[in-house]
Formats: sequence, C-alpha cells, structure tokens
Amino acid sequence: MAGLYFEEFYVGQVFEHAITRTVTEMDNVLFSALTHNPQPLHLDEEFAKNSEFGQRLVNSIFTLGLVIGVSVGDTTLGTTIANLGMSKVEFPKPVFHGDTIRARTIVRAVRASKSRPDTGVVEFEHQGHNQRDELVAICVRAGLMKRKPA
Repeated sequence: MAGLYFEEFYVGQVFEHAITRTVTEMDNVLFSALTHNPQPLHLDEEFAKNSEFGQRLVNSIFTLGLVIGVSVGDTTLGTTIANLGMSKVEFPKPVFHGDTIRARTIVRAVRASKSRPDTGVVEFEHQGHNQRDELVAICVRAGLMKRKPA
C-alpha cells in the first residue's frame, strides 16, 4: 500500500501533495444535492449575486473532503484503521467555481495506542490553498494507524 505505517510518521513531517483539483460548478451542485444541502449560497446564482461575495460559494464540506482526500495517497492509503475525530475545522477564505485547490499535510502529534498495541494515533493538520496561495481550509484530524507488520 502507498500509505505509511505508524512508525513512519514523525512530528513536523510535511507532505506537499502533488494532486491539485480545479473545483467546478458541477462538483458544487452535485455535492450539495447529494448531501441534501439547499443553501442558496451554493446553488442559486441570482441569490448569491446579492451576497457579500457576489457569486456562489463552493460548499465548505466539499472543500474539506477534497483537502483530506488529496492527502490519502501520500499518507494513509491502506494503513489507516479509522478516523478518530477532528478537533479543528476552519475556512478562512471562500472557494469559488474555477478555483484550483492544493493540499499540504503536517504531522502534529504521534503517540502509541494505550489500548491497542498494534496501532498508534497520528494527528494530521490538513491545509488547503487556492491558486492565489490563500489558505481556504484547515483541519486537525486524528487517525488510528496500523503499525508495521512484524
């Protein structure tokens, strides 16, 4: 698997993920529809024209999923057992149709599991930036990771 095992992570480790993604209108409308989110800021161009942004915003949960999803191939593909939770999620700048998102992951903490000796917990900080290098999303996430097989 491409993912790293618990022992391969260290505090301060940085991953600059190579995959980038230009967010489209279809991404935003489909995601909002699939998640039953009728917010007109995401779906109604006429409504959004009169907002402070002057245009539709990309659903922030799509942005969060994209930023975390891009990180999987470099970090946890096949080596994670479960997400344990997210302690911080922020969206400092909005994402609009046509923005290109790139992601960075920083390892913030690493600790052995007290209850499961074959696992460890890694705390990741995921950051999403747009093409103007503006921070558009940040999330701190704890993952339960496999240890290397003996």
